[in-house]
Amino acid sequence: MTNPSKNHRPERAKDAIAGEDTWELRLYVAGQTPKSLTAFTNLKKICEAHLPGRYRIEVIDLLRQPQLAAGDQIVAIPTLVRKLPEPLRRIVGDLSNTERTLVGLQLRPARFDDEKAQER
Repeated sequence: MTNPSKNHRPERAKDAIAGEDTWELRLYVAGQTPKSLTAFTNLKKICEAHLPGRYRIEVIDLLRQPQLAAGDQIVAIPTLVRKLPEPLRRIVGDLSNTERTLVGLQLRPARFDDEKAQER
């Protein structure tokens, strides 16, 4: 897997969605398994669609560097860690659920169950 980087000037976390922050993302994988490759592909698509030119992805292969798992408390793979903007966020899985990934990254607000409440 390659280690693509997109850099721009950093700002405060509150302004991240507004458009100027550089997002630092780490994707922890174990080799080039189908799940790992899917997670990377999905992450790349999400970043290009929602953070064009404002992100940096670091792929960490725990088969090659297992000692790095402890630093970000990685217990499952693949795991995405948003380092910046703060606060730190973790998402486990292949990131195929785009809505869940966007909410997890705080790029989109969580939808409340208002529809379910109104149906009652």
